Amino acid sequence: MHHRLSALAALRITDPEQKVAATRAAAAQAAMTSIAPDELDRAAEDTGVPGRPERPMRVAATAVPQRSPFTDEGRAALIHSICHIEFNAINLALDAVWRFGGMPEAYYRDWWRVADEEAQHFTLLHAHLRAMGWQYGDFPAHDGLWTMCEKTKHDVVARMALVPRTLEARGLDATPQIQAKLARIGTPDAAAASAILDIILRDEVGHVAIGNRWYRWLCARDGLDPIAHYRTLFRRHEAPRPRAPFNLEARARAGFTDEELAALSQSG
Repeated sequence: MHHRLSALAALRITDPEQKVAATRAAAAQAAMTSIAPDELDRAAEDTGVPGRPERPMRVAATAVPQRSPFTDEGRAALIHSICHIEFNAINLALDAVWRFGGMPEAYYRDWWRVADEEAQHFTLLHAHLRAMGWQYGDFPAHDGLWTMCEKTKHDVVARMALVPRTLEARGLDATPQIQAKLARIGTPDAAAASAILDIILRDEVGHVAIGNRWYRWLCARDGLDPIAHYRTLFRRHEAPRPRAPFNLEARARAGFTDEELAALSQSG
């Protein structure tokens, strides 16, 4: 199957385990074959996008209950929220592959790699959640990540600017804070969760770097100033404001420039 159609097929799958399996198989196939830039007619392709299970129940971000992670249920809810982010991230990466035609081969290779790694993250977290006696879908969740995906579906520049290098970059900031909380809890399951987050943080630096790389490439292609255009896109699509503390070291490794990091520090 055409590699972008296989991304769309995986994107439409509703069952999480089947989506993971299809994503990993398609990513492995894409890694072994040449990927020619092309234009795929997507006039009627948005039906069934994204495929997701009936549960978790989706609610507004403000309606997600706050639970103490010092209780077993609270820790399960915390892991579930990260699991939900990773499930969304599989869909985001698949969408980046199928939706935007005519990009260089390296772009598709990068986003297939992201899809594969997000599927691995989901699998690790879901196994951990099950070991705690819960599963994906047992807690309500919100749709912030996919909402931005929808807003940017007609503009690959906006997608690169506002999903990997804005929303996913917030994960670089949040993960050390979550790990610090898990260390204070000190239970074996908290330690195991923190070890999974080490893997996720390492990989997410690479994902944000891919966003930075393609955002800059697109700006160069289109004659846009990356800093000024980012501010325009940020306002146009009402992206959430970044909040301190920032993981400046991880952001620097992910390819943010000194100028961008300085602006971030002033905004926080």
